[in-house]
Amino acid sequence: MSASPTSIAALLQSLDAAKLPLEQRNLRRVIAYAERLYAGTMHWTGVSLLEHSLAVLQILLPFQPDADTVTACILQHALERKAITTAELQEEFGPRVRALIAGVHLLSHVNMRNRSTSVEDLRLMLLSVADDIRILLIILCKRCFALEKIALLPLADRKRVCHDILNLFAPVAARLGIHSLKQRLENLAFPVVYPSDAERIIEQMTQVQGRYGPFLVSAAEELKAALAQQGITASVHGREKQSYSIFTKMKSKSLSSIESLPDLFALRVIVETDEECYQVLGALHRIGRPVANRFKDYISFPKPNGYQSLHTTVAKLPGVPEGVFVEVQVRTRAMHREAEYGIAAHWSYKERGSAEQSVERVALQQALASQHTVESGISRYQRLADHIFVLTPKGDIVELPEGATPLDFAFQIHTDVGLSFRAARVNGSIVPLNYELENGDVIEIVTQGAPHASSEWLQLLKMASSRSRLKRYLNIQHREDDLARGKTLLNEDLKKRRLPLLDSDLSILRVHEGNILPIAEREDLLVKLGQGTDRTSSLIQRLDLLRPLRASKSSPSGVTTLASPHQKEKKLQFQRKDSLVDLEGDVPMPLKFAKCCKPQDGERGKITGVITRGGVVMIHSAKCKNVVRGNPERRIGVKWRKGA
Repeated sequence: MSASPTSIAALLQSLDAAKLPLEQRNLRRVIAYAERLYAGTMHWTGVSLLEHSLAVLQILLPFQPDADTVTACILQHALERKAITTAELQEEFGPRVRALIAGVHLLSHVNMRNRSTSVEDLRLMLLSVADDIRILLIILCKRCFALEKIALLPLADRKRVCHDILNLFAPVAARLGIHSLKQRLENLAFPVVYPSDAERIIEQMTQVQGRYGPFLVSAAEELKAALAQQGITASVHGREKQSYSIFTKMKSKSLSSIESLPDLFALRVIVETDEECYQVLGALHRIGRPVANRFKDYISFPKPNGYQSLHTTVAKLPGVPEGVFVEVQVRTRAMHREAEYGIAAHWSYKERGSAEQSVERVALQQALASQHTVESGISRYQRLADHIFVLTPKGDIVELPEGATPLDFAFQIHTDVGLSFRAARVNGSIVPLNYELENGDVIEIVTQGAPHASSEWLQLLKMASSRSRLKRYLNIQHREDDLARGKTLLNEDLKKRRLPLLDSDLSILRVHEGNILPIAEREDLLVKLGQGTDRTSSLIQRLDLLRPLRASKSSPSGVTTLASPHQKEKKLQFQRKDSLVDLEGDVPMPLKFAKCCKPQDGERGKITGVITRGGVVMIHSAKCKNVVRGNPERRIGVKWRKGA
């Protein structure tokens, strides 16, 4: 099913009425291109992908999108279809359109009915790709259209989608000062997430309206006439506070009745200049009775999102029922447009220099960054400045450092995927190993049956965790060779020193720095020698094999004798405090009590063991801060022996 000629004709008429700098010929070319690309594929809202794109564009029109934005909006599903690559998009429509489509693709790729990504992750993605207001405008307009079709989804999905709207997208619209989209999103999502609260507020509003009647229209006309008598030309409109705004304010102030809100009813006065705003303010305070402590000057002191207006609450205005307070907002036409469209109200879509674009992007990102929780004085956004977000073919989101390669992506998915890497498709095309991934890339890893990793990959991996996993694999693969080389090196040194050589049990390595080692750890010592990360002379010193030689020089008999393993083992048993503590699994390891918490003093509380780098199990109190902050993989279970 393709878009009907009526839909296309209506869109062209809307664009023509909006007086946008678009050529009809180019617009028709993009629509025809999208129609071929989408091939009648249906959107979950029950319309074709093309009709969905055109409907989103209709919502976007008041923001006066430029040609690139219109093109990107119509082609927003291009990468989902996998019928075109980002390179082909750039070749056909230019780098700016490609960047817009990639950004929209990233933030809307995950299916709304099956998405498992948290709101926090989505917020991070917004911050990561939000270097262009046009991407966010398309996303917010997409959410508006989705909410209009939300009844098509199962109840659980409706609630999840609307919960995200209220907690992510509407706050982002508010932070950008785009009141028109914020209000539209909240009005549609609120009854789905909080049906009983929405119903209660509607009931109370109906009662209030029944008591006072529709007075706002007549009150606006009377105020307009009263201002005209004082020589002030203004347009005046009334509005009732929106349900979700009522809900949040009542919740924050623990109110039970909507009539407790002083701004339940409002009048908006629009004039031409700043001076007229203050003239209106003076006239209002003469015509009615201002309420104390209810005046705010957002013209002299704008809100962080740029909002400007004068707010005052007034009683006894003409046409307003007795006892009803009305909030009056006074602003210029320019201020009103910015209040409705926020940052987008003065966003320049013309050709701009890179310096001007950088300033605008910084302002946008700073506005969004204030949505984030600040941890230790540094926002997560700042820490993610050099990160990107990419997607698996199923739509799962993977966070990577800037400059990461498909190999990094593969290792982040799973070590086995990385080790079995054969090739990578990015947005449907095979790419080289050193390809640098970008925000919104969809990556598919092609694997081979068995691991076939190469040491050359170490130069291509951006992430330390990926390199560590590869090194671990390579070490295992070369372990036997390194072990044999290590044995040869140590035996050569032992022979020179006229010391006993290695036997099949590696007995000479059994006691290392006072610790008894199992056979696997003895082999590890030899592997390090074979790898060249340790020296035989250093190892022999740590084995303490030279001490008997030194002692023999002062021995009267001049006979050289080596301390027996049995003698060393007795010393270790004394260190283990066998009379007090049992070690999990009855593993023979030396034990010591930690000096930081002294668990052996006082009552016998819960204890835990931490294996030190020297192979000693250090006994700590279970609540010791050093244990909590330490590596959990080094912990081992210990308990007091009965009667200790």
